[in-house]
Amino acid sequence: MTGSRNRQAESSHLADTVQAVAGQRLVATRPLAGGCIAEVLRIDLGDGGSLVAKVADPAAGALGLEARMLRYLADHSNLPVPRVLHADDGLLLMDFIASTGGLDARAEGHAAELLAELHGITAPAFGFDWDTLIGPLAQPNPRTEDWRDFFRDQRLLYMGRLALDAGRLPAASFAALERLCGKLDRYIDAGSRPSLIHGDVWGGNMLARGGRIAAFVDPAIYYADPEIELAFSTLFATFGEAFFERYRRIRPVAPGFFEVRRDLYNLYPLLVHTRLFGGGYADSVERSLARFV
Repeated sequence: MTGSRNRQAESSHLADTVQAVAGQRLVATRPLAGGCIAEVLRIDLGDGGSLVAKVADPAAGALGLEARMLRYLADHSNLPVPRVLHADDGLLLMDFIASTGGLDARAEGHAAELLAELHGITAPAFGFDWDTLIGPLAQPNPRTEDWRDFFRDQRLLYMGRLALDAGRLPAASFAALERLCGKLDRYIDAGSRPSLIHGDVWGGNMLARGGRIAAFVDPAIYYADPEIELAFSTLFATFGEAFFERYRRIRPVAPGFFEVRRDLYNLYPLLVHTRLFGGGYADSVERSLARFV
């Protein structure tokens, strides 16, 4: 009975909030794909319009952080993101943005233009003013002057320790990660500038329509060396040559990225996936580490 009452309360809160925010009655809800930290719904309104709702456990506080990141991108960049209409810890309401499927070469080129412009937004130090999220996991963002220190302590070792403590990363792999972290200066120069990144660029987090990117969703923002964003975009074959050809016309990609640093930076998302899912991702971490240590 308690679960039923909770669902009824959530449904009532959703309907009341939609009415207050949109001035329209909630007519129907339909599930949408995605939702690592929340249930994602399309909300059909009485006037024929639509919204997107995310519904999650209020105790996690994740939706408030997601809204804060989306608003930061909307206020500080030209990256297209959904407009946040309402946010509390259990409910996020946004504009519904129609999409027509996957990325073609034109959409990849547009994504390159948008991300190159985003990466041109800089800050005095790496990190962020507050901690953010990558999926359901916390991303600590203490302001740090040296990128190698930040990447080592707040990304590799932090996420590696979470995966180890969860029993999903073998102790031998974590020891190899520590050895790599002791010699990052062999692979990463100290001269990179902090750039604003979306932080979770893959096909599921972009909405494309008519050869353009209509919106980026589910951000994991902070100020980083933008190569970490470029690297992740290759991990699941999100972008092809059309993206990098256009990106390189706007911002240079330093020698050694594809040959060395791409795999180094992709250790972080692999560790994230290892913490979340274990299995083959831990094997991928082990193989990547073997290349460097």
